Amino acid sequence: MPTALIVGASRGIGLELCRQLSARGVQVIATCRGESVALDALGVQVQRGVDVRSSESLEALAEALAGRPLDLLIHNAGILRPDTLENFDFEALREQFEINALGPLRSVRALLPLLRRGSKIALLTSRMGSIADNSSGGSYGYRMSKAALNMAGVSLAQDLRSRGIAIALLHPGYVRTEMTGHRGQSEPQDAARGLLRQIDALSLDRSGIFCHAEGQELPW
Repeated sequence: MPTALIVGASRGIGLELCRQLSARGVQVIATCRGESVALDALGVQVQRGVDVRSSESLEALAEALAGRPLDLLIHNAGILRPDTLENFDFEALREQFEINALGPLRSVRALLPLLRRGSKIALLTSRMGSIADNSSGGSYGYRMSKAALNMAGVSLAQDLRSRGIAIALLHPGYVRTEMTGHRGQSEPQDAARGLLRQIDALSLDRSGIFCHAEGQELPW
């Protein structure tokens, strides 16, 4: 039975990914920082107190899972702090870098010993990290952190190819979650379904792709 680890699974897309993978018969390990009644109700293995801002926290997670090979690692944890040129602070920008860009890299580094040839990594990013697609400006912290994540993902794809580990950078779409104030064009269950389709289709030949949950490749 395959095993999947979802980092950042207490609500929204992460929670729905847990639900859909579990329904497939996948052994799901889900991380969260605090308590999640919804996550507990799914009956998956929950690792609490995992903070992607902390290397020590992620190393403790890897130690707790030692001997459990991972077939799939999905990094979903992320934050959005809206800002404009006239109204933003550098601390909020740094926080987004810590969680959105450095967090996924910390997670992959810490959990790499649990990954094996044929494993897949999915990093949830955003088309807002696309330089070519930026036609509206603003959202400095979020855009910059996701652009940095995209670069990290491509480097990881290059570095892990020889180990037989494929990586995808996936944009879930504009989804109705707490992060978006429950505004958007799709529901978490639809986004999760699309993301899993892209993960299913992922291979070493396509490692390092940047695409929408619906399959369209996105401009860098």
